[in-house]
Amino acid sequence: MNPSPNPADLEAIETQEWLESLDYLLQTAEPQRIRDLLAQLQNRARRAGVRIPVTANTPYINTIHPQHQPPYPGSHDLERRIRNIIRWNAMIMVVRANRASPGIGGHIATYASAATLYEVCFNHFFRGKEGKGGGDQIYFQAHTAPGIYARAFLEGRFSEERLDNFRHELKPGGGLSSYPHPWLMPDFWEFPTASMGLSSIMAIYQARFNRYLEDRGLKEPSDTKVWTFLGDGETDEPEALGAISLAGREKLDNLIFVVNCNLQRLDGPVRGNGKIIQELETFFNGAGWNVIKVVWGSGWDPLLAMDHDGLLVERMGQIVDGQYQKYTVSSGAYGREHFFGTDPRLLELGNLLTDEQIRTIRRGGHDPDKVYTAFKAAVDHRGAPTVVLAKTIKGYGMGSAGEGRNTAHQLKELDAEGLQGIRTRFDIPLSDEQVAQFSYYRPADDSPEIEYLRQRRQALGGPVPSRTTVSTPLKPSEPDLFAEFMQGTTGREVSTTMAFVRILAKLLRNESMGQYIVPIVPDEARTFGMEALFRQCGIYSHIGQLYEPVDIDTLLYYKEAKDGQILEEGITEAGGLASFIAAGTAHATHDINTIPFFIFYSMFGLQRVGDLIWAAGEMRTRGFLIGAIAGRTTLNGEGLQHQDGHSHVLAHALPNLRAYDPAFAYELAVIIRHGIERMYVHGEEIFYYLTVTNQPYAMPSMPPDSEEGILKGMYRFSKAPKQTQVHLLASGPILNEAIKAQELLAADYDLAADVWSITSFKELHRDGLAVERWNILHPGQTPRTSHIGQCLAAEQGVFVIASDYLKLLPESIARWFPNPPITLGTDGFGRSDSREALRDFFEVDARFIVLGALSGLARQGKLPAKVVQQAMKKLDISPDKIDPASL
Repeated sequence: MNPSPNPADLEAIETQEWLESLDYLLQTAEPQRIRDLLAQLQNRARRAGVRIPVTANTPYINTIHPQHQPPYPGSHDLERRIRNIIRWNAMIMVVRANRASPGIGGHIATYASAATLYEVCFNHFFRGKEGKGGGDQIYFQAHTAPGIYARAFLEGRFSEERLDNFRHELKPGGGLSSYPHPWLMPDFWEFPTASMGLSSIMAIYQARFNRYLEDRGLKEPSDTKVWTFLGDGETDEPEALGAISLAGREKLDNLIFVVNCNLQRLDGPVRGNGKIIQELETFFNGAGWNVIKVVWGSGWDPLLAMDHDGLLVERMGQIVDGQYQKYTVSSGAYGREHFFGTDPRLLELGNLLTDEQIRTIRRGGHDPDKVYTAFKAAVDHRGAPTVVLAKTIKGYGMGSAGEGRNTAHQLKELDAEGLQGIRTRFDIPLSDEQVAQFSYYRPADDSPEIEYLRQRRQALGGPVPSRTTVSTPLKPSEPDLFAEFMQGTTGREVSTTMAFVRILAKLLRNESMGQYIVPIVPDEARTFGMEALFRQCGIYSHIGQLYEPVDIDTLLYYKEAKDGQILEEGITEAGGLASFIAAGTAHATHDINTIPFFIFYSMFGLQRVGDLIWAAGEMRTRGFLIGAIAGRTTLNGEGLQHQDGHSHVLAHALPNLRAYDPAFAYELAVIIRHGIERMYVHGEEIFYYLTVTNQPYAMPSMPPDSEEGILKGMYRFSKAPKQTQVHLLASGPILNEAIKAQELLAADYDLAADVWSITSFKELHRDGLAVERWNILHPGQTPRTSHIGQCLAAEQGVFVIASDYLKLLPESIARWFPNPPITLGTDGFGRSDSREALRDFFEVDARFIVLGALSGLARQGKLPAKVVQQAMKKLDISPDKIDPASL
């Protein structure tokens, strides 16, 4: 009687049959056929109740098999020599900067890890602006800037003197900024990337905006790519991965991310106990991206081909990143023992390599063939954005001085002995004496290296990076475009938010500039009264509208369209700001003067996405940020989290941001008209922050000769009919409280008061400082006078300044007043209540403005204190009232 078969043997035979069937398919069928069959098997199993683990991970090997690897189109030898020369000069530049000024900083190790990634792109993929379609848009990883400068030096774009001025931007001859800074190097860098994480979200919305321009017919369709280089540690920033689902949802196949996975942060491993490449693969796969992993160099291909049992792949997946770092700094014998020595069959594979081969076998991100293969697949891919996850070594090529070590990021200086070793490894033809002098190396202009480098860039459309601004200025707006806003509303109450929406609607219909207006909202269009624009302009969607909206039977239904003009971003101020940046820099990236208006809750602007607004300023963005529902007491029901009393204070930090808090429709119209002319007719690289409110009130007509004062920040709105002892100044909706206070002072105390509108505390502050500086530097000349000084030159008495913002705002201009003014503001956290109750609580209503004026007169000896005490009783103001700033 034959013994029963061993179940384990039967399983092994069955498994082998399945694997042989798959092998047959791999040899005879197309990849899509194989994917379909595997999917059908999974579906059949699931229908039968088998729970199959869901995973977005693939094995820890290269995504693209060697048999699908295209031939390399360039010269390996010349490109290797160019790459090494750039590495050398980048290191020398940082070392020389720190020898000249110890502690000036700079980074060597990041570019050392990314050199191959960049050089393959520079030689074969990055398209310059002189080529078809206007060139690619590239977000360079900030810490790789020294390498980008070193390449520009080889191209002849920078001199040795310029390299020596790295991080010494105030030296004669021009400096090189620490990181990509368009404000400081406006002809070179396009995008600021030093605030880590922001380049990701900016690039995603830039790629989407490129499609927006094409779909609306403002730009011819092109194959322009948006390249974004990130560090693996940088992906910990929320903004780095926070918008990747948008790119997948919008199928932005014009977008390519390259994540330099050198496994190290600034201080240690990114995922010491995990695998950052596998983690990122999961995120991007789940978001609908095409993921390409470049993990291993070509030296691993023969071993993987012989790995019939999958033991090598299994071992590669077992080891965590912290241990891979350890292999980088260890001997080949250590790698043999700890990597291959866990299984006799693996050890047999390892024995095919010498210890030196095990120690030096390359990671995929340092292998030009693997990198080119990945990038070509990324460029050719259609239907989804692509991310290339390239495994590298931080400080690659720096030897024991920094290669793969946790201290690599902080390495700024190298001694002559260390440099000699690097010189030898990179085959740089410099003598020991030249190395000791920290010499740069640049081959002659007619050398094969320089000729090759220039030929490749010429073939690809010129130098990269490069920023140009050649867009045709817009024509000035027609005189009557804003005329209706100068006439007032004849008693009809409207809010400045409503006035803004009306201005926007007129601009959108304007024949000369309407097509260039880009309205941007973060899912609050109905809150701001903008729903009428849905029908007028449509909401942009690359695929149009595939459904019938639930409100189709209403006049103002939700309308999406491929040529829609409104960018409705959802609940994301960061996304809206990224779109604002893309639209506001189109004059430089696309030679098109698009005019973005991004309207949002003012509380969630400079406070929440101030870092992106700073980036907008540095990128020389143009356009209008509209802080809606502004002021601490004007948005009455939303309370602490929504009430803004500080955005205008925060706006002071941005040098090229013009900030205004208009009270009336005509002020808003004057500022917008003038802003369009400054930015889009005269080409000034500034942008605007305007606050508008939801409080309705009658809009007066524009006083004569007030335009200059509106723009400079202050003008007299209402002059008293007799000699004035009091001047009441206010901004935004609080100006109405000043007008009420003017009436109370006249009716109850027979005191005449002038009312002044302050449209911009920041403009007044800038002007005052500029005048003071000029006077200091020109002691022998007639002193200049600030705009405040000019307005108040003949005025005396008491000055009271009130706003819906922190007292710090009016106090910022107090020094230029004839007498120290009394300042009223809304210090403290917000509350939910009526406007009347809130303005009483924060002490900025007409009653407190009156009290401020009377108190000031009493201090000047023009009123007895008893009058002020009686007024407090009449105004129902308690001297024991709790300070709102303390609550």
